[in-house]
Amino acid sequence: MTVAITGASGALGRSTAEHLLRLADPREVVLTTRNPDALADFAARGADVRRVDFAEPGTLDTAFAGVDRLLIISTDAVGTRLDQHRAAIAGAAAAGVRHVVYTSVPEPVPDNPALVVADHAGTEQALRESGLKWTMLRNNLYAHMQLRVIEQAIASGRLVSNGGDGGVAYVTREDCAAAAAAVLVQDGHEDRAYDVTGPEALTAADLAKLAGEVGGRQVEPVIVDDDAMAAGLRAAGVPQGGAELLVSFGKATRLGFFSHVSSTVPDLTGRPATPLADLLRTTSPTR
Repeated sequence: MTVAITGASGALGRSTAEHLLRLADPREVVLTTRNPDALADFAARGADVRRVDFAEPGTLDTAFAGVDRLLIISTDAVGTRLDQHRAAIAGAAAAGVRHVVYTSVPEPVPDNPALVVADHAGTEQALRESGLKWTMLRNNLYAHMQLRVIEQAIASGRLVSNGGDGGVAYVTREDCAAAAAAVLVQDGHEDRAYDVTGPEALTAADLAKLAGEVGGRQVEPVIVDDDAMAAGLRAAGVPQGGAELLVSFGKATRLGFFSHVSSTVPDLTGRPATPLADLLRTTSPTR
């Protein structure tokens, strides 16, 4: 069985490829990217590296030829990537791929205000309508994205959030990669959606406490409304689009869309999900 990954030169793609090469014969692993040179190290280990660009339909047939299971890692073009994803799904179907795994988001429903939801919901719908077998990996918010938040909180003594008292089951990129690799090599995951989460849901108050423990100083949680959060982000130099995205994550947090904790990571990988506290204590520059 041949398995493939799109976006394999990105951070999640490279990590997933590392896990996959431990689980499968490299000769049955296809890694696709717009820049094959970036995966020369994997090619040297026996993986088949192919060029693909979702905006160039002619690359899809050759990239996905002979592939049985395909992991489509969502691109980072928020708001414009749906057509790219649809093209990849159509290309997979035309090439004879039988099963597509997709990295989505928790609760991609209309009531979820996170700005990434529309792209993911549309992609999930396209997969369900494609006639292919599918698996949705609904990754929670990435734990590594909180490292900068923690650093700033330690520096200022304040952790500012518009998430209210809502919790987020932050998940490490490594755990997401391990789960994705497991689905690619295991049977029995067809037509199922999994929430991929960390082991606990953490509130802004929890993050402030962690920041204090890591930084060795008191950190106060400061809860603000959406407008104040947006203004603060813009004042800190975050572009308008980025500020709107982050504010939407806070609003979704406040409404409970990221709070569900699942056993998906241990169920798929056989090891516990990594707590955010462990990531902070091993990667924070304060240590």
